[in-house]
Amino acid sequence: MGMLEKVIIAGSGGQGIMLLGKVLAEAAMKEGKYVTWLPSYGAEVRGGSAHCMVIISDEEIGSPYIDKADTLIIMNEPSLRKLGKRIKNKGLLIINSSLAGDAPCAGKNTRIVKHPFTDLAVSLGNIKIANMAALGCFIRQKNIVGEKSVSAVIMAMAPKGKEALIEINQKALIEGMKLK
Repeated sequence: MGMLEKVIIAGSGGQGIMLLGKVLAEAAMKEGKYVTWLPSYGAEVRGGSAHCMVIISDEEIGSPYIDKADTLIIMNEPSLRKLGKRIKNKGLLIINSSLAGDAPCAGKNTRIVKHPFTDLAVSLGNIKIANMAALGCFIRQKNIVGEKSVSAVIMAMAPKGKEALIEINQKALIEGMKLK
C-alpha cells in the first residue's frame, strides 16, 4: 500500500479554506502525486461554514469523498463542532486556537496540535493569511508535500499586481512550519 493522505479542511467562508485546499492539492500535483479536491460550501458563503476534502496518493483515487480523515484542519469553532468527529483513529487534528476551543469530540488516540493561526496572521499584518500558517503547520507535521512545491503554487496563484500577497503568504507558510 502506497502513500494515501485524506485531509478535511474546514472553517468559515472568507477564511481561505478552499484556497488552502487548492494550494495543497496543486503542490501535490507538482510532485507527481494523484490528487482530488472536493469543495463544499454552507448555505451562506461568507461567514457560513465551508470545507473541502483533499486526497493525496501515489496511486489512483477512487472517490474524492472523505468519510474519516487522516488529518482534520479546523479553523473555527462551528467547524470543530460540525466535523470534529470525522477523523480516523490515530488521526491528526490541527486546530486554530484563535477561533476554536478544545476538541471533546476527538477520540483519545487523536493527535491534537493547536496554534493561534489567526493571531499569527494578524501579527504578520494580514488576517487572511491564517490559512497559509495552518498549511505550514500541516507540512511540518505530515511531510506529504514539500515547502518548495507549496511556495511555487503560491507564486503561480497570485493575481497580477498583487505580488505583495506572495511575500506575506510565504511568510505565513514559513511561520506555520516553525510551529511544533
